[in-house]
Amino acid sequence: MTKITDVAAYMNELGGKARTASRRLAAASTAEKNAALNAIADELDASRDALMVENRKDLEAGTAKGLDAALLDRLELTPARIDSMIEGLRQIAALPDPIGEIFDMNYRPSGIQVGRMRVPLGVVGIIYESRPNVTADAAALCLKSGNATVLRGGTEAFHSNQAIAASIHRGLEKAGLPADVVQVLATTDRAAVGSMITMPEYIDVIIPRGGKGLIERISRDARVPVIKHLHGICHVYIDDQAEVGKAFDVAMNAKTQRYGTCNTMETLLVAEGIAEEMLLMLAAPLQEKGVELRGCPRTLEVIDNAVAATDEDWDTEYLGPILSIKVVAGLDEAIDHIDRHGSQHTDAIITENYTRARRFLAEVDSSSVMVNVSTRFADGFEYGLGAEIGISTDKFHARGPVGLEGLTSVKFIVLGDGHIRT
Repeated sequence: MTKITDVAAYMNELGGKARTASRRLAAASTAEKNAALNAIADELDASRDALMVENRKDLEAGTAKGLDAALLDRLELTPARIDSMIEGLRQIAALPDPIGEIFDMNYRPSGIQVGRMRVPLGVVGIIYESRPNVTADAAALCLKSGNATVLRGGTEAFHSNQAIAASIHRGLEKAGLPADVVQVLATTDRAAVGSMITMPEYIDVIIPRGGKGLIERISRDARVPVIKHLHGICHVYIDDQAEVGKAFDVAMNAKTQRYGTCNTMETLLVAEGIAEEMLLMLAAPLQEKGVELRGCPRTLEVIDNAVAATDEDWDTEYLGPILSIKVVAGLDEAIDHIDRHGSQHTDAIITENYTRARRFLAEVDSSSVMVNVSTRFADGFEYGLGAEIGISTDKFHARGPVGLEGLTSVKFIVLGDGHIRT
């Protein structure tokens, strides 16, 4: 790799190429984009050995730096993970193309027709950590939605990301699209991130995928719009009119199906009228799975070996086998707690009371609000989006899982036949 000495100049050149490529891609047909996605999948399949060799360099460097086992696991490209990348590309190729969709066409009294057309955002910058498969996934989603993309992966995955980028570029060129449609930064210099997030003339939106520190820094310093979520403090509220078997199944799944995801339950709220029954039912199975229970005073009265929750616990995303539990008077207190301590990610109510369910849906201000469903369903694939590039807890311009449609905008179109305004 040639060392890049002038990062600012490099980023300016890269940004200009991305902007030019975005105009070409915006005009590409669905067939061209799908051909490119399938060609990239073919190139990844043909480059398995090279991908594994480059990934081994990253793993060896990570081991030497003392990366923990969890980070090394996310970094590793196994044959199954390469299979998954390839399958993901082919699945995205099979999804409907959102670009060019025309809708809401109406005649106005003047005789003109006014409607809207779905269009790409332009150039999407994505900053992410660890997992090299994100390089292929993000590139594919942006390509299908007509966006050029600039990708900055984690330093620890540099060699893997460059190898994946080479396959992407070969696939694009075979399909007749410019390689600059997808650009993976060829430098690990952190100054490149600073340039990316302050280049509104070249980059239309930034999507950070990583830890809270990374996202906070980008949100603070960016001069480009950011689609993000900082953390997922997700709640399940068990109402006193819940069916206990249903509540048990949902709560167990929401917490223990997988610990390290942003849609995992971190706080369980239980109505006083059903608290003793539910907590006694849940305590042993949760603890058998290694979950540490941190509770309010009422919880401690019911669960002998729970530990006292602190004020900090209600505001913590554990991403691990720890659960905060609070007994509340009822729906009003539950909604108030979520409003004060939630992260507007995903919150669920378990109840058989239709009126309370409707109140919860209306009054809880989160990107996903659920009734009698595990929070683990807050996912682009589960929502039928095919795939997602991340989850947004913002209210503009996308909210919740961001799939192909979330990577688009709309413009008004007006049709006439020589109409003039009088």
